[in-house]
Parts: sequence; C-alpha cells; structure tokens
Amino acid sequence: MHASAAQADHHDVIIIGAGFAGLYGVHRAARAGLNVLGLETGVDVGGTWFWNRYPGARCDVESVDYSYSFDSELQQSWTWTERFAAQPEILAYINHVAERFDLRKHYRFEQTVTAAHFDDESGIWTVGTADGSQFRSRFVVFATGCLSAPIKPNIPGVETFAGEELFTARWPEEGVSFAGKRVAVIGTGSSGIQVSPIIAREAEALTVLQRSPNFSVPIPNRPWTMQEQEQIRATYPARREKSYYAPAATPHPSLTTKALELSAAEREQAMEERWNGGGVLFNKVFPDQNSDLAANELVREFAVAKIRAKIDDQSVADDLIPTDHPIGTKRICTDSGYYEMFNRPNVRLVNLRREPIEEITPTGIRTADEFVEIDTLVYATGFDAMTGALLRIDITGARGTKLADTWADGPVTYLGFGIHGFPNMFSINSVGTPSVMANMVLHSEQQLDWVLALIEHCGAQGIRQVEARAEAASTWTDHLMEVAEGTLFVRANSWYMGANVEGKKRVFMPYIGGFGNYRRFCDTERDNGYPSFELTR
Repeated sequence: MHASAAQADHHDVIIIGAGFAGLYGVHRAARAGLNVLGLETGVDVGGTWFWNRYPGARCDVESVDYSYSFDSELQQSWTWTERFAAQPEILAYINHVAERFDLRKHYRFEQTVTAAHFDDESGIWTVGTADGSQFRSRFVVFATGCLSAPIKPNIPGVETFAGEELFTARWPEEGVSFAGKRVAVIGTGSSGIQVSPIIAREAEALTVLQRSPNFSVPIPNRPWTMQEQEQIRATYPARREKSYYAPAATPHPSLTTKALELSAAEREQAMEERWNGGGVLFNKVFPDQNSDLAANELVREFAVAKIRAKIDDQSVADDLIPTDHPIGTKRICTDSGYYEMFNRPNVRLVNLRREPIEEITPTGIRTADEFVEIDTLVYATGFDAMTGALLRIDITGARGTKLADTWADGPVTYLGFGIHGFPNMFSINSVGTPSVMANMVLHSEQQLDWVLALIEHCGAQGIRQVEARAEAASTWTDHLMEVAEGTLFVRANSWYMGANVEGKKRVFMPYIGGFGNYRRFCDTERDNGYPSFELTR
C-alpha cells in the first residue's frame, strides 16, 4: 500500500499484532461495531506461534486451557490432539479462529510498525510502517507480545560466519535438515532446551554452548483419549470458571499447606505428583515455595536429584544444574529428553562461564580453550522481554513525550494498560500485568475485554481522550515492586528483570500477585468509573 492512499485511512482503533491477543482484540472491536484495523509484520496470523517454528516448539500450558474461552461453540468444536500442543497444532488453531470469525479482512499484513505519534490538537494517533504507509486512529492498542523482540548476541565476528545461521525465534517455514552436519546451539533457555534433543538425533555432532543453566522438567505429553476429550467438553464451563480468577489463569492450584507444615513423606509425594504432572506445574507445588527459601530449597533438592539420575557423567550434571538462583525464579523450562541427550556420544556441553566464546569465525566458534568447527549455528539467545517490542518503535505521546525517555529509568504503567503521557494508547500483556506468569490466552481475553469496554465507554460518554494519571501509574508500579520484593524472584538475574539485555534497567516487570488479584484490581477500576484515568471530553 502506498503512503498517499494509506494516509486517508482513519479508524476508531488500530491493533498492532496478530497473535492470540491481537486477533481477539480485532474480533472484540469488530463485534462492538468499531472501525478496527490490525497491523502485523508477518505474512499471516499467529504471532509467537507463527515465528517460533523450530522443531520441538511446544506450549507448557495444557492445550485445552491455552485456547480461547469467548465462544463456547469454538471450544466444543475444536479437538486438541495432545495434552501439550506443539507449534504446528497451535498455529493451525489460530488459523482456524481467523477463518471462523473472518478476521483477516481487518488486517494489513507485512506491515512492520516503526512509529506511532500522537497529535495533541486532533487527539489522533498516526501509525507509520516500514514501507512508508501511515494509518490514523483515535485509539491504538499494542498487542506486540512479551517475547517477540529477538536478541542476536554481541560476539566478536558474529557477522563473519559463512555456514548456515538459524534463529529459533525466526525459524524457516520450509524446515531444516541437520543430517550429517556439525551443529552448535548457543543458548539453553526454553527454545534451546526444546530444539537441542531433536537436532541431536539427526546431526553428526551437536555442541551446546551454555552460559546460564536452567531448571527443566520433563513434559509428560501424550494424545488425549476420546474419553478425556468428551469429559473436557462436558466440563469446559467449570474448568474455565476455576481459571478466570485463579493465580495462573489455569485450573491447577498449589497445595494449601506450606511445605514445612507437611511431613517429609507428604512433601515427597506432592513433589513427585507435580513432577510427573509436568512442566510449569512443578513451580507451584507448595504455596510458599517462591517466597520462603527453606521451602524452595526442598523443591530444588528434589529437582536436582531427578536431573542427576538422568545424566551418566556427573561432571556434566554439575554444569547443567543451576546454583545461582532459587528454583522457579527463572522460568522453569519443559523438555523431552534434554538431560538424557548429554549421554549421547555425538553431544557435548561447553560451559561458557568457564570457557567463554572469544570469537565467531567463518568456519566455527573459538572459545578460551578450543576451536569448534561447525556447519550450522543456531541462536537460541532469547528476547528483549516485556518492553523490547514497544521500545523498538518510535512512540511519541502527548506534548512530544517519547516512550523511550519515559521508561529510561524503568517502565511505569497503570495496570500495564495505561502509560501517563500517552493518551488513547494501551499496551496488552505488558509490564505491570501478570503477563508470562499466567495463561496468556485467558489473560489476553481479559485485558482486551477491559480495554475495549473503556473505549466503548469513551464513545458513549463523548470522551475524546483517556490517559492514565501519573500518580496512579507511580503507585501501581511501586505496588508491583513491593509484591515482587516479597518473593524470591528478585534474587535471580532473569529476563523477568531484564538481566539478559546489556544496559537494561533491572526491575521486575510482570505483576506477580496472581492473575485473580490483578483481575480484581481491573474490575474495581472499571466498576468505579475509571478514577485512575483522566477522561477529557
């Protein structure tokens, strides 16, 4: 689309992103009769699940929960084949939703948003994209994702590698063959832990380069039986009801009894059940394991014993077991044979704490101790989480306020939605929301219902501008940190804290007080007529 034609476009609301959040926002806005435009960098819908096509990509929330709840017919008609769905099935589901509700007609694809500027006089946002197009709207909603701004590490010689270079966050749609290749994977976060065992089965040799080890729990994936599927459909309303105000927006609560109030046998049984239950469920065995170091240490010791039992060479186990953070304060990963992979003769681990990378050359990687010759280099190096996608856009609000300047000393929001100085602009699953600490699909529905209800309220009341009050944003951000300080999470150099990005301000970014509590704050704000927002007619 040419800029001259696009400049004529004027909308009630622009929603940026076509993942779970953006798609629902477009659907919800269209259903409300608003003139809505969706903008998306990719060639189609899917968001995270469009880009992260690497082998082994899988959700750590059960598929029946990691799905939309807004339409009962959709819930009843879609069949999830596995307990923990893999990327192709999740993407197929998102495509099905886009087709079922005819959402693509509202989107312009291959539109990378580079700027969003607010005009004080007209109260209108102008959104600019990389091809020079401009789109105008009263409201703008950023559903740009928490983990959508990939990081390429700043390593000497990184641009010189002459072999095959891959990013887990931007995997080729056509797939990749590793047969007969010498492969190196840099990074052992979620994507590195998921993709490496699959590469190991095919490659001639795999070298895993690890800076920071992470805890990972096996994911006991399996197909749903027909009987289970029938039961899920019959109990979906009750299952959702349990999730709507639950701490993680799933129907799986922690035990109610603190760890040290149980006998050793009771603790062991509880941990065994949650370990076998799989994935992130192990992060909430006891109600106090993320706030009490003694309780956390019991969980940690259990996990360490499980990990050591999987690895033949205990010196390798020593390198794979984290010692720098309480378990769970970095997101627990999920895997299918990750630790067992290191028993294979074609797999080796390089501990970058002990043996750092000095440079990447055209033919391989030189560390402090050796040169590793490779054909394929896989970057599983993570994201500029929570704020990265927003701050890569030139966002200018009222009175010439730049978002990058406003957040220079750390992000400040009200309920994550509102940012003082940026009227009629909302951010979804952002800093100040439970975000990655909860089921993102239900979370996205809740937030977009809230934002769209506020936009409808403005329309009905003749309100031209809505802006979070400075004091409310400051108070909410202080509360965010106060809640985090009451947990063990602040003891870890995690991406929750921005610690994986050089120069980024270290603050705990998600709201860790639980999805249910967060939702109650949102309900109160709405029910009281939005007192923490300045509403201008």
